[in-house]
Amino acid sequence: MDIYWYGQACFKIKGKTATVVIDPHDPQFTGLKLPKEKELQADVALVTHDHQDHNFISAVTMPDGSKPMVFDKPGEYEVAGAVITGIRSFHDNSEGSERGLNTIFHLFMDNLDIVHLGDLGQGKLTEEQVAEIGPTDILLIPVGGTYTINSEIASNIVSQLEPKIIIPMHYKIEGLKFELDSVDGFLKEMGAEGAILQPKLSITKEKLPEEPQVVVLSKS
Repeated sequence: MDIYWYGQACFKIKGKTATVVIDPHDPQFTGLKLPKEKELQADVALVTHDHQDHNFISAVTMPDGSKPMVFDKPGEYEVAGAVITGIRSFHDNSEGSERGLNTIFHLFMDNLDIVHLGDLGQGKLTEEQVAEIGPTDILLIPVGGTYTINSEIASNIVSQLEPKIIIPMHYKIEGLKFELDSVDGFLKEMGAEGAILQPKLSITKEKLPEEPQVVVLSKS
C-alpha cells in the first residue's frame, strides 16, 4: 500500500484492489495546489465533513472519467475489497454546537487498519468511539489546532488508539491561506523531532514497526 498526502487532510491511499481519496480540498480556498487529475483517480472519495478544505469531490475521477463512489456519513461500506466504516464524531469540544459533525473513517485494506480522524475537535474520544474505530495500524491525525485538536490533545488521542504509525495532517505548510500551528509541536510531544520528510509511505502489514513511529509526509 502507498499513502500520499496532498495537504490539509487530503490523502490518497492506493491498495492492491482499491484506491481511496479522502478530504480533497478546494485549491481556491486553501491556497494549496492539488496534483494532476490522473493522480486523483480513485474508486472511492471520502468526505469527513462539508467544509471547502475537505469536500472538493469534483477533483476526483475514475480512470474512465466517471465519478467515484462518495461516502460522507457514518455507516458501513464495501467497495473493491476495501471495507470502510464511518464513525460519528464532533468538529468541536461542544458536541458539534460550534462547528458541526465530523465523520471518522476506518478503512480495512490490504490487511491494514487505517484511521482518518478528519477535523476532529473533541478533547478526547469516547469509549464508544474507540470501540467503533477498533484496531488502528495507521492513524492520520490533525495536529494544527484552531479548527481541530492541537498537538497536546493529538498526542493523548494517539495513546487512546495505540497505532503503529502516526501521520500528522491539517497543520501549517507553505502556501496555506489560513493560520494553523506547525507540525513541530506535535513532533515534540511525540519525541519525534528528528522525523525526516518522506514523499509517501509504502507499507505492508508485515512491515509495521513494533514500536509507534511518527511518519511526516511531504506534500505531493
